[in-house]
Amino acid sequence: MVMQKNLSTAMNAKIIVSEGKETLILAHGYGLDQSVWEKVLPNLVENYQVLVFDWSFSGAIKDPNLFDSGKYTSYDAFADDLITIMDEMNLSSTIYVGHSMSGMIGCIASIKRPELFKKLVLVSASPRFKNSEDYEGGFEESDIEQLISNIEHNYEIWSTSFPTAVVDANDPPSIQMFEGCLKRMRPKVALDVAKVVFLSDERSILEKVVTPCTIIQTKKDLAVPNCVPKYMQSKINAESSIEIIDTEGHFPQLTAHVQFLDVLDKAINHQPI
Repeated sequence: MVMQKNLSTAMNAKIIVSEGKETLILAHGYGLDQSVWEKVLPNLVENYQVLVFDWSFSGAIKDPNLFDSGKYTSYDAFADDLITIMDEMNLSSTIYVGHSMSGMIGCIASIKRPELFKKLVLVSASPRFKNSEDYEGGFEESDIEQLISNIEHNYEIWSTSFPTAVVDANDPPSIQMFEGCLKRMRPKVALDVAKVVFLSDERSILEKVVTPCTIIQTKKDLAVPNCVPKYMQSKINAESSIEIIDTEGHFPQLTAHVQFLDVLDKAINHQPI
């Protein structure tokens, strides 16, 4: 096990220093690594100091023992890792940009340590993927069972097919990028994290979020229907807004990065869009 004081090093965390006084944290989602931010990073570092890192499940992590399936059974453990990295790097009052699963991780961390966060930007985030009688998350229980079964028994095939379903079909390089990240993951780790992502229900934590939020969503996302950000906004007690980017897929920072940067800039600076 990696000692806590070395967690930021183990998770490839680095701060890119610029003239900007504010700190932006970029947290990637399932199956990815920090390279998902490459299109937007050059622009962001002109105005902010930026922290990027890789979650313990990422294929970019060098230490195979960093991910412990017994520890990472919920988003809570990931939130603790985020807080540890921020403490190690002496960060507070940051602007946190969490993509996909990292959106809810950031919400949980902000509840535990609100002083660490000035603003939450939740990109393609969801508190629950499974449908129920009173909630539309995007997936029937049978869909999730099939997805988990495919990861467990046909990972090589699934890691090729899944990106084509959730990334804009008009952007083959981004599809290939996501596929490459998935294939660098260890299949057992990918399975364990998928169970956390697709079986979790974090709806109850939304009302505890006190940090102002902007929810960024694409016009059409197979993984997160547009009713989800509306649901999130209705439950979050803090000041919140929803911004829809006119593109398809789960990865606006890849497939519509110019529009993403524009929305992000205006959200951070409280400008009308």
